[in-house]
Amino acid sequence: MAFECWKIYFLVVLLMMFHGFCYSEKAPYYTFVKEATSAPEISFYDYIIIGGGTSGCPLAATLSENAAVLVLERGGSPYSNPRMTDMGSFATSLSDTSPASMSQQFISEDGVYNARARVLGGGSVLNAGFYTRASVDYVRRAGWLQPLVDISYQWVEKKVAFQPPMLQWQTAVRDGLLEAGVLPNNGFTYDHIYGTKVGGTIFDREGHRHTAADLLEYAYPERTAVYLHATVRRILFLTKERQRPKAYCVIFEDAYGENHRACLNNNNPKNEIILSAGALGSPQMLMLSGIGPAHHLMAHGIKVVVDQPLVGQGMSDNPMNLLFVPSPIPVEASLIQVVGITRADSYIETASGLSFAYSWAQTLSDNYALFSNQTGQPSMVTPEAMANAVDLVQSFVNGTLRAGVILEKIMGPISTGHLELRSTNPEDNPFVTFNYFQEPEDLKRCVEGMQTIIRVLNSRALSRFRYNDMSVQGLINLMVNIPTNLRPRHLNSALSLEQFCIDTVTTIWHYHGGCQVNRVVDQDYKVLGVDSLRVIDGSTFYHSPGTNPQATVMMLGRYMGLRILHDREKLSYEKN
Repeated sequence: MAFECWKIYFLVVLLMMFHGFCYSEKAPYYTFVKEATSAPEISFYDYIIIGGGTSGCPLAATLSENAAVLVLERGGSPYSNPRMTDMGSFATSLSDTSPASMSQQFISEDGVYNARARVLGGGSVLNAGFYTRASVDYVRRAGWLQPLVDISYQWVEKKVAFQPPMLQWQTAVRDGLLEAGVLPNNGFTYDHIYGTKVGGTIFDREGHRHTAADLLEYAYPERTAVYLHATVRRILFLTKERQRPKAYCVIFEDAYGENHRACLNNNNPKNEIILSAGALGSPQMLMLSGIGPAHHLMAHGIKVVVDQPLVGQGMSDNPMNLLFVPSPIPVEASLIQVVGITRADSYIETASGLSFAYSWAQTLSDNYALFSNQTGQPSMVTPEAMANAVDLVQSFVNGTLRAGVILEKIMGPISTGHLELRSTNPEDNPFVTFNYFQEPEDLKRCVEGMQTIIRVLNSRALSRFRYNDMSVQGLINLMVNIPTNLRPRHLNSALSLEQFCIDTVTTIWHYHGGCQVNRVVDQDYKVLGVDSLRVIDGSTFYHSPGTNPQATVMMLGRYMGLRILHDREKLSYEKN
């Protein structure tokens, strides 16, 4: 055991010596980021990363320290319109349904609105900005090396993490959580620990967002290429005279519909294709490339490379339930800053303000119109009900929307679902089912989380932000009448917290699974049954880390990049 500890210590020290302090200078507006239309017909790299998202960007920056790296991103640049990534545009960017938007809406088979990113930087360009690390227990269960995890988080935090300002609404909710018994008060910390804390944010003091794309500032320009609007069609495999298929090329399409091919250099057996396309994109791409349940692939006319029935299984989305809280006094515009991490394993968070609340109400209306025309799913929510609900929300604000939301998300979750192809077009969203609250423990956690929210609402700290004539039951009734999803409403959903959780559930965009460790990939994230192919992103998770996964997904890109480089340099040393 002592020898193993020394091996770990030596690895971390070695990686810090050779990689921790050898960053490149910031490239002038990323000279290596180009439109895919400029790509040659065929090109060669040491690593080809499919997806320039939350994990793909730090992974690419790290690998570029000692290898030629290509990133293929199906979306555009987050820097093309900086205002759209600022805090005030949070809901607007997320709900944008235009063809060129950074967000691609979908609806799960559970009848819940959702969205996936299509932009360099991935979900970190669209989310509410909360930055928090995974717990020590989560790191241990994942089998990661804690010292290397720590220095990988620090590498990320130097570029994108900040301490948020604590104004009136956020301070009141923090104090309300403490009154409600969510103790101790842990102050400001990135750590995931029980009690109430102020977490980090990827928004700076001016409200500007800093995303995973900013981590490309660490990249070595001469060894990095990023193509935007590059839609990967499939991964190609060598199969003849081989015991196992080997990934060697990808075919991608540019914005004009022209096909290009990117292939691995054959000068090093460590060269790889790496999927970092997210919890929907990575299992979808494996299936499109012939790795997945054989019967499902053949039904779509896809040639089976590896019959892998676990691809697309284990899909989970942390259910979110919330209460809208109209305020008699103005509140600041804020996204997630405070979190209460309860012993019942539910997390209580809050957001507030004019831009957030107005966009949220408008998004409900827009999304209902969009999705009700695209799905045949049954719903008891009519357009008239939606219009009345939006009017009801706006009637409390007198044109100056003064309100906040208090939400709860459960840990895990335990409930899982699955993902299937809708078509062979990678631009089409797959069918995905999350099976919210299928497991009783998840529903129990939601109820306990809602009970905590009720105690916070009844606290002295929140009293000045509450109308005297609106009870907590009134807030629950209000929420039941807002069509947050396409699920049926039951008559007792305003009276039973269990039914309230089921009927009003929404996403918090923390879905994961589909390519899980020891099911689809091994402990080194290599895809089982093939060579030269890994998956490094949230699709490998069994549970969502911390109260927000983005910090850990970015950390994982850096962490695995260092591990991969170490193996590469070890091979080079052995050859010499």
